[in-house]
Amino acid sequence: MLPAERYSTTLGDRGRLVLPAQIRKSLDLHAGDRLIIFVDGEGEIRIVSARQLAERLRGLFRDIAPGRSLADELIAERRAEALREEDELIAERRAEAEREEA
Repeated sequence: MLPAERYSTTLGDRGRLVLPAQIRKSLDLHAGDRLIIFVDGEGEIRIVSARQLAERLRGLFRDIAPGRSLADELIAERRAEALREEDELIAERRAEAEREEA
């Protein structure tokens, strides 16, 4: 975490805000980086790099399920659900074909 510092910049036409080079360098920001802007109840803003926010949030819930991949479990559940839906569709088509034959 960097020490708190204050910088001054001017809001340009069309609402553009230029971050001083020292900030961009210290936070490893580059042209095209996506930034997330938080506005608090008092109207103050906080700007965070989406990449840095994602890195900070990665593994946030790792303590909830140690040794398990929740993503792999979710994928397995979705695949099983797709198979069930396919089986139901096949059964419906067979029943419909049997009704038509009768």
